[in-house]
Order: sequence, then C-alpha cells, then structure tokens
Amino acid sequence: MSQRDYYEILGVARNAKADEVKKAFRRLAMKCHPDRNPGDARAEAQFKEAKEAYEVLADSERRALYDQYGHAGLAAGAGRGNGAGFADVGDIFGDIFGDIFGGGRSRGPRRGADLRYVVELDLEEAVQGVERKLDITKLAACETCDGSGSKDGKLATCKTCHGQGRLRIRQGIFSVQQACPACSGAGQTIENPCADCSGGGQVDRDVQLEVKIPAGVDTGDRIRLAGEGEAGGHGTQAGDLYVEVRVRPHRIFERQQSELLCEMPLRFSQAALGAELRVPTLDGDALIDIPAETQTGTVFRLKGKGVTPVRGGPQGDLHCRVVVETPVNLTREQRDILKQFEATFDDDPTRHSPRDSKWWDSVRGFWDRVTS
Repeated sequence: MSQRDYYEILGVARNAKADEVKKAFRRLAMKCHPDRNPGDARAEAQFKEAKEAYEVLADSERRALYDQYGHAGLAAGAGRGNGAGFADVGDIFGDIFGDIFGGGRSRGPRRGADLRYVVELDLEEAVQGVERKLDITKLAACETCDGSGSKDGKLATCKTCHGQGRLRIRQGIFSVQQACPACSGAGQTIENPCADCSGGGQVDRDVQLEVKIPAGVDTGDRIRLAGEGEAGGHGTQAGDLYVEVRVRPHRIFERQQSELLCEMPLRFSQAALGAELRVPTLDGDALIDIPAETQTGTVFRLKGKGVTPVRGGPQGDLHCRVVVETPVNLTREQRDILKQFEATFDDDPTRHSPRDSKWWDSVRGFWDRVTS
C-alpha cells in the first residue's frame, strides 16, 4: 500500500466531493495508463498508485477511516467490505478506454448503416433540376419476421451475459466492460431464428427509389433520404441514403459557383469590323453585339444567364470570352487578298496593332536594361 497522501496523489482537496475524486482519477488514468505508456515502469506505478487512492477515497466508509486514522486506520479495517473497490475502477476505466477493447456500454443492435450513391448529371440537369430513379441493392428488413429475426417473436435471456448485455473482462491490473458478443448488448437472444434471414432480421434486396434533385446543385452536393439506408438489426432504425451529385464536364460552359463561363471564337474580320453574334445559353440563344476592333480576351457579360444557387441567392451571369481565330484552309484568292491587306500596313504597322506596339516597347526597354 502506498504511504503517500491519497488526496495528494489525486490532486484534490480533502473536502473534495465524490465526482471531483472521480474526475481526478479519470484524468490520471488517461495520462498514466500502461497501454498509453508501453514499457514505462514509472507510468505503471503512478497508475497503480492512483487506482489505490481512488479505491479508498471513492468508498465513504474507507475514506472516513483514512481521514481519521490515516493509513493505519485502513490497515486495521482491512477486513471490511469495499463499496467502491476494483469494480468501480473498472467501470471508470471502461468509460475512458472502451474503444481500445472493443466495447462501450451501448445495449442492443445499432441503427442500420448509411449508404452513399453517386449520381452523375449533365450541367443542364444540375442547373434546372431533375428527377432520377436509383436502383440499389441494400440490406432491408426481412418481411417474413418484420425485421425482428425471430420466427415466433420469442426471446430468451442471454446465457453468456445473463441478461446484463455487458461482460466484464480483466486486463492485467484493471478490468473493463464491453458489449456482450453473443447478444450484441441486448441482453436477450432469439430462441427460434427466422429461416429467411437466419435470425439477423435483414436480407439483401434490390430497391428502386425516386429522388428529386433540386435546381442549382453542383458537384459535391448531397441529398439525404432519411431511412433509405440499410435496415438495422432486429427491427432497429434504418440508416440514411446520401445521394452525392457529380456534374459531368460540359463541352461549352464551365461553371464557377453561380457564374457560367464560355469561350466565343471570332474570325479576325468579325473582330476587326464588328459583328452580331448568336451565342447559346442554358435557356436558349442570345445575341451579342461585337463592336469593331474587339481584341482576344474581351469578355461580354450576359446578365442573369448563369445559375441560381441551390441554397438561395441571385442568379449568376454568363461570361463570354472572345478568342480571335487565325483562318485556316485558305484559297488562293483569300491568300492574295490577305497579302494585299498586309501590304497596307507597311507605312506604320504599329498604329493598327496596339498590343504589338506595347510589346515592342517592352522588348526595347528589356534590351536596354540588359546591355547597359
């Protein structure tokens, strides 16, 4: 038995209440437990010392003896019953480290598993909304036994845990509790299992569901269908089905939240002289008036031709970026015309090419800095 002061070991005042003593022990157990400090003899000794102190201070009779007579009083009263004792230490330890040893204290079967289903949409479907039918295979409640797993509805007390739903397991110097593996923590077992589901209450079933996908969804958005996941064991609550949206790449448009972007090719003659261009949108064509001398990279905005976000907010815009194309597959006549056209720039080519003149000014400045 440790001769150190038990209150000092746990770090509590002598008038500390029972819940303060319990919290102090939990804190030390988390810090010094051997499983968290493998091979550390000092940590193991601290844990044993803390456990000893808690066993005394958590028992009102033993604590009174200790408060009055110290360690000598405990030695004299060693034959008395121990109200808190090792069992309560095990309960606390099970609360802290239950996950390590595969069990908490939850009783009974858990709810069914959640399922994930990925649905791919075209951009138009995602923007406007659509209804889809989903064909899935999942664990569903057995219709023969209505998910109970029992042929006749009769249950018996579990012989492994004697109806407690938990088993106490010794792990070296401590004990933990975990859910009974025979009854999954329910405390009862099925006497006559259903033949169709072998007592599990669940069977594989092909199911077709309809889901309404709202307008404005985007890749990564999820739609929750409550209770459409897998059935829980023995009639417990079913899980949920999460329908995850993936939007396919579009040949014309790129989406950025509520905005749509596209590139608009122009012949250089259209860009130079100006033109009226018909462009597609998600709800029909629209006309854009291209002014003369339009350059590559110029963006025209069509207000309200974007996306209305699924979570609310104003409808976005469509942004059309001009890309001036170099003509290909020219005829002899077209080549001759272009040569005559190019010859007209010989007097002052930079006057007609603003970007070209700025670029050459930058080049000359660069060479002057390099050679100076």
